Amino acid sequence: MARNGTLILFCGKMGAGKSTAAVNINNERNGILISEDKWLASLYPDQITTFEDYIRFSGLLKPLLKTHVQNILKTGANVIMDFPANTINQRKWFVSLCAEANAKYELIYLKASNELCLKQIAQRRIEQPSRAKFDTEQVFNHVTKYFDEPNEIAAENLTVIERCE
Repeated sequence: MARNGTLILFCGKMGAGKSTAAVNINNERNGILISEDKWLASLYPDQITTFEDYIRFSGLLKPLLKTHVQNILKTGANVIMDFPANTINQRKWFVSLCAEANAKYELIYLKASNELCLKQIAQRRIEQPSRAKFDTEQVFNHVTKYFDEPNEIAAENLTVIERCE
């Protein structure tokens, strides 16, 4: 019987380094990287200007991606999803996706202080000026209110990486 792939997810506050970690892990594991930011920018160019816009358009991606990701996992390939798994409901969605595909998942939690995240967000505004409108301290503070540390996920599926300055 063929072995299904593993879904690798990321949890961490805005600016913790989830996208960078996703690229690095994809390079290490030779998986298929799916970036929410790239999909949203391609499908909804210049339409995401508020956090509420992000929530709405991100929600529209999930039904499309669910079957797509499950089909990839069933081929035995690993899928690295550069999507936030920052809330209990987001993580439940990913876990159910894996359960339905009979695939494993790994959650990587990039634990970083607010100060480090804000420092990295400021650097990202310089490196990616197109994100400057959304990557602000105000948006960070708003988004962080919804962040849930991953304590409900089974320990064998969770890797915590402490990010230091």
